[in-house]
Amino acid sequence: MSTAFNDIRAVLHSYLDALYTCDLNLFDEVFHPGAVYATADEVPELIRSMDEYFPVIAKRTPQSTSGAPRRERIESIELAGDNTAMARVTVTMAGQDYVDFLSLIRTGGKWQIIAKVFHMSKSAKEDT
Repeated sequence: MSTAFNDIRAVLHSYLDALYTCDLNLFDEVFHPGAVYATADEVPELIRSMDEYFPVIAKRTPQSTSGAPRRERIESIELAGDNTAMARVTVTMAGQDYVDFLSLIRTGGKWQIIAKVFHMSKSAKEDT
């Protein structure tokens, strides 16, 4: 496995940890400051900057405090050159299934998520 692939996997694992714990420091580490958060599953479509997204996270009750099981998977990582990648990650939390398409860029030798575009649907599994 390439170093880039391993570095991206590490960022994705930190991203999943951040989702589970609502740790804003981890979110700040994995997301590029200019990143975009978007879904067309809401009407109107929802598009946020990180300055708009982080306060939403801060208000969440972390899944880690409720003891909810972690249901997550890195489905794929695709590299496009030395500084660009795309990942598909699936997560179930708070009764919703999410498919996240995460675009990553490497700047200053560090991989970060530059765009999170996601689909959500009611979970077929119960969060117990």
